[in-house]
Amino acid sequence: MSRAQAESVIKNIIREIAQQCASRGQAVSETLVAFMVKAVVLDPTNDFSTDKTLTRDDVQKLIKLCVDKLMDTKSPSLDTIKMQVFFDMNYTARREFLEEHHRIMKSRLMPVMREITDSRARTRDELDSLYRKIVSAVLLQSGLGSPTDINVVREATAALQSVFPQSELGAFMQMPRKDKERHLQELTAIVSGIRLFNKDCGKGGEGIDDLPSFLNEGIPATTHSLDEEIGRVQETAAQYAALIESLAVKAQKPGADVGLSLELLRESLINCRQAEVFLKVLLSDVIRSADQVEQLMQQLQARLEQLQNTVQSKTAVPTAQVYPQFVHLSEIWSGFQDEMVLLSVLTNILNNLDAFSRVHRDLFKPDIVAPFLEEAGEVRSDQQRLEASSDPAERVNPADFRDREWLFPETTKNYSRLPVMYRGYCAWALVVFDRLLIPGNPSVGILHYRNNYFIFSSRKAAYEFANQPDEFITSVANTARRSPELIQILELHSQFAALTPHSQSRDAGKMIEKPVTKCDAQTETDTHFMDTNIVKSYEWNEWELRRKAIKLANLRTKVTHSQQTNLSNLRRDNVAQVYPPKDQETQTKRDGHTSVPKPSVFYAGLRGMGMSEPTDVDKLDLTVPVEQQVLGSNNGRPS
Repeated sequence: MSRAQAESVIKNIIREIAQQCASRGQAVSETLVAFMVKAVVLDPTNDFSTDKTLTRDDVQKLIKLCVDKLMDTKSPSLDTIKMQVFFDMNYTARREFLEEHHRIMKSRLMPVMREITDSRARTRDELDSLYRKIVSAVLLQSGLGSPTDINVVREATAALQSVFPQSELGAFMQMPRKDKERHLQELTAIVSGIRLFNKDCGKGGEGIDDLPSFLNEGIPATTHSLDEEIGRVQETAAQYAALIESLAVKAQKPGADVGLSLELLRESLINCRQAEVFLKVLLSDVIRSADQVEQLMQQLQARLEQLQNTVQSKTAVPTAQVYPQFVHLSEIWSGFQDEMVLLSVLTNILNNLDAFSRVHRDLFKPDIVAPFLEEAGEVRSDQQRLEASSDPAERVNPADFRDREWLFPETTKNYSRLPVMYRGYCAWALVVFDRLLIPGNPSVGILHYRNNYFIFSSRKAAYEFANQPDEFITSVANTARRSPELIQILELHSQFAALTPHSQSRDAGKMIEKPVTKCDAQTETDTHFMDTNIVKSYEWNEWELRRKAIKLANLRTKVTHSQQTNLSNLRRDNVAQVYPPKDQETQTKRDGHTSVPKPSVFYAGLRGMGMSEPTDVDKLDLTVPVEQQVLGSNNGRPS
């Protein structure tokens, strides 16, 4: 089976599960179904072998298990999974949310902007229509009033005409498209600033909502609601934790009837802890939004005061002084609009989170759990547990362990910022009491084991865990396999990174794939970290400097031309520079030669004088002297 076939199989499984749930009257999203498929495969009690190819029977079994779990209307575990899926699908970090919001708003305005930038208006009616479209675009971009309100349109048109009169449409249409878009953004900012300033002066501001007042009322109300909800969830979690501790001890006695379902209590406690985590995330964002609104209020007041001082009932103010202030005022108001949208989204998430906690509230109503709480004794909150374990007697003694590293506040820098495992819950309680989520106390001591940091709720828990850390870590992982909702609460994603969707497995039909432990990575470093003054005319090559010198010297051989017109004649002194002529001469070739005498020698007596007398040879020099040759050449006349 290829990768494409595997993807098709998993999509068909998800689609079949969703259809069967819909036929039973329960609508589920594909994201929830995919999460449930992953959870069922993780659970070791379902016997899905990681090394066996999925058969048709395995697929049918997987579908049946997923449908049964999704149709269980009395399962706090399913509520927790739905809560996690909902939060992941709807919550986004502040910066990412604002970026996405601005991108969506820009894409929605793109048709209006394109209609303006692509316009080829020629007649008067077409130009009037184009100007009205610009007014509508300015209103839509700024969000200050509705473009269908005639009073808002009149005010915006008057503000735009003071900045961009209709007579400048011709020059606007000659601009490139990018310049048109940039110009429209500048016009929007300036017009918005003018209208906001007029609203502050009491001379306009039609259709502009008082966002600062809304935020000053909405943020405290949302914060109060979150505080109340967090307190209620923590109180319920403390009751469930006390019941689990009490009933778990009672259940160890043979033949004991605990009266309540420990499994449902544990699932309900997990649901409360997950809701507490999400509520604290929302509260953190609301508090940050409150700080941002406070800063914006200070900036708004300062900018309005500065504008009042700049204008001061003047009939005319230089645009270079007032336009930047209008733009800044518009940016401040855009910050209020962002905070308003963000607050509405957070409030919507808060209102929807309550729906994922109704199952355990219906199962364990106050009148049902009240007798068991009386039997359990004191119900301690998380804060009371921390105070009880903060006694110096509960502190770990490092001398009791030779091969364990313990960290304490007085010996560790940034002690409160250590990335503790399991989101700060006690690892010992997770195993001994089976998914009991109670917070650990840093005062007891933090165990540093295999580059991980573990925190505990008591001295006893710390000692038992430190004696067998590997067994406890393995037990926590197995517990998370049986309750997959714990993976997100305890932040165990790295331990379950080996599990991949069926569509991403390399081997056909495999649900498990080994994690990639090595990968190619690269980093890029900037050439210049700081701005430097680079001299473009600098040359390090000596020969290049010589070539430039030759070019400059060659200018001496060039002729400079100048001329005057009738209007410029005799208005200035004209001079011309020439080089005086220089003497020149040429040299021609001249022929010349010499003659030397040719040597001539005669030998006499070579034949000999006879047999009786010796031979006597005479040598005669017959060479003509030079003087005679010269005379002969002149016909005997002296030269």
